Amino acid sequence: MLGVLIALVAAALSFFKTRAALQLENLALRHQLGVLHRSVKKPKLTPLDRLLWAWLCGVWPNWRSALIVVKPETVIAWHRKGFRLFWTWKVGHCQPGRPSVPKDVRDLIRVMSRANPTWGAPRIHGELLKLGMNIGETSVSKYMVRLRRPPSQTWRTFLENHVKNLVSVDFFTVPTLRFQVLYVFLAWAHERRRILHCGVTAHPTAEWTVQQLREAFPWDTAATLSSTG
Repeated sequence: MLGVLIALVAAALSFFKTRAALQLENLALRHQLGVLHRSVKKPKLTPLDRLLWAWLCGVWPNWRSALIVVKPETVIAWHRKGFRLFWTWKVGHCQPGRPSVPKDVRDLIRVMSRANPTWGAPRIHGELLKLGMNIGETSVSKYMVRLRRPPSQTWRTFLENHVKNLVSVDFFTVPTLRFQVLYVFLAWAHERRRILHCGVTAHPTAEWTVQQLREAFPWDTAATLSSTG
């Protein structure tokens, strides 16, 4: 405690000294600190000493240049520990988080969610605000009743249920021995893996493709078949 007070008084008196006197005093103090550092292996520091250096490292950019007794990493560790102690004290003395939702409001949220299964948290939150109940949308979602919905069918089940109405259409190329390219239009039904139509041409056009679709799906079957690519 006495050492810290002496350092503060010396810092205050330094304002009244000349620049040359301050430089000489700084040289003398550094020399004495060097001698003490060589003589004492591990100096004893009080909590006030640590507090002083933790404060200096935050307000003085060149504090590392005057540090001899300990390493700069040690001072930074003191500074971090001070922050942890400060926030621990602040959290312990502050009020807790958001207030709890009253029981009648929780019951009302559950009743509204049961009576209106298509309403989501935003809709129920808006209705509660109209009633003058100041509650967050997150809290509304927390107390909503989660209704069990029947599991949706898998992709395999969907295919098995609609396999009679599924067809596939493919357009691919086939090279020939004369280095020509033929374009093949193929349509087949999935129920029996039956080929519905096949067309081959060397010069495909939009009119030709439309004609292939007409031949693959006549008017009496086009309404019951759905194509997938």
